[in-house]
Amino acid sequence: MQIAEIPKLKHTDSGQFFLIAGPCAIEGEDMAFEIAERVHRICEELNIPYIFKGSYRKANRSRIDSFTGIGDEKALGILQAVGERFGIPTTTDIHTEAEAAMAAEHVDILQIPAFLCRQTSLLVAAAKTGKVVNIKKGQFLSPAAMQFAMDKVVESGNDNVLLTERGTTFGYQDLVVDFRGIPTMQALGAKVVLDCTHSLQQPNQASGVTGGRPALIGTMARAGIAAGADGLFIETHPRPAEAKSDGANMLPLDELEPLLRRLVRIREAVQ
Repeated sequence: MQIAEIPKLKHTDSGQFFLIAGPCAIEGEDMAFEIAERVHRICEELNIPYIFKGSYRKANRSRIDSFTGIGDEKALGILQAVGERFGIPTTTDIHTEAEAAMAAEHVDILQIPAFLCRQTSLLVAAAKTGKVVNIKKGQFLSPAAMQFAMDKVVESGNDNVLLTERGTTFGYQDLVVDFRGIPTMQALGAKVVLDCTHSLQQPNQASGVTGGRPALIGTMARAGIAAGADGLFIETHPRPAEAKSDGANMLPLDELEPLLRRLVRIREAVQ
């Protein structure tokens, strides 16, 4: 797939990596617009192709009392409004076959969660919407095994596929990133994204709330660009401590611009 095939994506000829960024979950319209406006402005200045991300529903939660969303229709409507206001593509994750068609009416890219990357019916349903499909590599899979997940989409008539590296399970409460996976998955014929925030999660905590190491987001991002990643995925929030989901893993919004400026220089040096 060529990244220029993503609707509304700008600066694809800049030679820069593309950025998928936004909050973990859509918490409300004001918050979504605040993040989108800030990131869009930065990316416009740096000629970075930008895709806004936000989960309209959080289906994979450790505890039953965890925040799951503000309502499907409301959150999807906000995602669509963000795309229309700023003229940028948007993405959200889906969890069931029925959600594929519903979400596809509002966003440009359907994201398949890592835990669900082997769900054949989900991949086929996403493929049949005609939208770009971003498949996150399961924490339990080798990079080479993503060939079969990608094949399910391609053989369903859709070759617009992204693959995302988000770490591999290391013991019970940690993840590690094998950067060899980036060229391995690129060799399968897809653009490869490095998820700089979820790859730093510390899941399965005794509290039932996932931990993380956000101080290392910059390190992960720099290493990803140096290793040749086509794109980066970074969850960001103006006030991570107040976020309703995954606050322990998100980059403070104020820290995004200086990080992106450094990454642009690294990308230019690598090229």
